[in-house]
Amino acid sequence: MSEISGVRGVTIDQSSSHLNGPNATTPSPVSGLASKSGMRVLLLGATGTIGMATARALLLRGHEVVCLVRPRQGVGATQADTRLSECLAGATVVRGHAADPEVWNQPSFTQARFDAVVSCMASRTGSPQDAWRVDHQAHVDALKAAQAAGVRHFVQLSAICVQKPLLAFQHAKLAFEKALIESGMTYSIVRPTAFFKSLSGQLDRVKQGKPFLIFGDGQLTACKPISDDDLADFLVGCLDDVSRHNQILPIGGPGPAITPREQGEHLFALLGMPPRYKRVPVGLMDVIVGVLSVLGKLIPAAANKAELARIGRYYATESMLVWDAQAQRYDAQATPSHGSQTLFDAYARWVKGEVAPDRGEHAVF
Repeated sequence: MSEISGVRGVTIDQSSSHLNGPNATTPSPVSGLASKSGMRVLLLGATGTIGMATARALLLRGHEVVCLVRPRQGVGATQADTRLSECLAGATVVRGHAADPEVWNQPSFTQARFDAVVSCMASRTGSPQDAWRVDHQAHVDALKAAQAAGVRHFVQLSAICVQKPLLAFQHAKLAFEKALIESGMTYSIVRPTAFFKSLSGQLDRVKQGKPFLIFGDGQLTACKPISDDDLADFLVGCLDDVSRHNQILPIGGPGPAITPREQGEHLFALLGMPPRYKRVPVGLMDVIVGVLSVLGKLIPAAANKAELARIGRYYATESMLVWDAQAQRYDAQATPSHGSQTLFDAYARWVKGEVAPDRGEHAVF
């Protein structure tokens, strides 16, 4: 991974000399992986697990990768930067906040050539302020910079839950999807189902002998979870597969849709334990949302917690599958599958000792 310290806290990309125009130079190979047919790709959101997987997939396919990464500060920053260097080996890193409009005025972008943008960037908390700042405005700024730089293709990682938008982050994502579609640039909007990471939260509690939490009877919802690597493969494939151009693309992992109860049954079986469930009434979530919403009018922190509770309730009652608006139901058969890794494969690895992904601020329980 190469980088040079720049002004205003931004690391200047070493490849910024690849200018548009008759004097443009040919991009140099990245770790020997770039090929003549490889593109120069700007990757947003590279520090997340999906972003890192996407960086790997891009490099493996011979693309030159430039990652815009938030500067890290405070305790553990050096260690985190070292790990990031290892995870993004072969890519060039530009330091800066994508949500800071000034970032896009740096030579790394104004004087650089990019063939495509791939964004795995998303708000950390899902709070209204964070969602509109990152899921919408930061992407709008990136889109404008991409248009100015003559970028041909924008691949956007969205979410399948925007089909039935009730939450701030869903409306923010949809607003950017609309802006991207209307921009005139070739686009691929990818709407994945549940991630393995989001379904890993109960592993530790079950290993500790605690019951698996379910809402209702555990069969209110279903999903076709997709792994980071399979999703990254699909995202990168959008660059070359013209059938995915100018399309909104729902995508899930392999195998049939699974319910939370089935997830619990499989975990208990892997651990050799009898299934134990604790039912959480959906009505309880409504009470929590209501109380926090009232408190949120007085205490800003409570308002953010109320939004998190609303997000939790949404996922407790809505399937992560393609929504059939005419039939008013979710349709597992209409939800496309991609890849080879299943959630149950991941459960088996985690039970054997592989560390499950850190869910960070997206954790609900």
